[in-house]
Amino acid sequence: MAHVAQWKKNEVKTLQTLIDGHPVVGIANLADIPAPQMQKMRENLRGNAQVKMSRINLMNLALDQSKKNNIKELSQHMGGQPALIFTDMNPFRLYKILEDSKTPAPARAGSIAPEDIVVPKGETSFMPGPILGELQKIGIPAKIEKGKIVITENKTIVAAGEEISRDVASMLTRLEIYPLEVGIDLQAAYEDETIYTSDILTIDEEKTLFDIQNAYSRAINLSVNAVVFTEESTPLLISKAAGQSLNLALNAEILTSKTTDLILAKAYAQMLALASELSDSDAVDDELREKMSAQATQPAVTEDKEEEEEEEEEVEEEKEEDAAAGLGALFG
Repeated sequence: MAHVAQWKKNEVKTLQTLIDGHPVVGIANLADIPAPQMQKMRENLRGNAQVKMSRINLMNLALDQSKKNNIKELSQHMGGQPALIFTDMNPFRLYKILEDSKTPAPARAGSIAPEDIVVPKGETSFMPGPILGELQKIGIPAKIEKGKIVITENKTIVAAGEEISRDVASMLTRLEIYPLEVGIDLQAAYEDETIYTSDILTIDEEKTLFDIQNAYSRAINLSVNAVVFTEESTPLLISKAAGQSLNLALNAEILTSKTTDLILAKAYAQMLALASELSDSDAVDDELREKMSAQATQPAVTEDKEEEEEEEEEVEEEKEEDAAAGLGALFG
């Protein structure tokens, strides 16, 4: 049996302790990160997460010996220059922090373009000289204009997924175009026996918030229409029931503290309307004629009353809308 160095045993034990001691364990790729930037990233993560680099075989042994179920599957996501990340944050927050900490970096020969690299049209800082030919050589349309080299149109010089050549990398740096990002790439993270890969951890926050708001509004609408009482739907259901009961009482001419004035006003208006039809007959006395005359000279009052009633109806509608609108306050 081959002898195993003690430091390797100690390293595996240390890694296993860290794995078992944190609810979330991630696998990251630290390839091509300059030492100064790596040091700065470690400082930014201090207090939130711990990054531990080691030999791949030792990290695999630590994952195999861990007491956590299913965590050994993290080994399948090791690539580039792997490292383990230990944290108490949930995987989605960890991923966002790592993505936000990335910084632009110059192109390197042999690197793969993460997306289309476009050189924008416009004036450059270059004076006429050999660089004009260098630009044209790598496919960038350029000419001399007013004593400066000008790029005449937007040009995609490297498509997403293609390798960046040495000449293109050099020119992009001279043009101060930095198409790459330097940072810790979280490949996968483990939490509660589940492995979350980077494609799952990538979340469009605006779309997610919109989807939640939309789902909330639909749920409120469903609970109101299905008469399901919840903390949110109960005020709306009571308001709706109150409006329907008032309308029923008015149509059925049932006198209550809420309907009496409205029913009397309606009866009074109907009486005046009937009297106006009989105004030429003896059925209308002088007192009634005076009331009809007064009514005719006060159209503004009637209109104002109608406007007030319309405003009251709008207020009731706004109350129902406020529940759905209040979602904005819940989610910021």
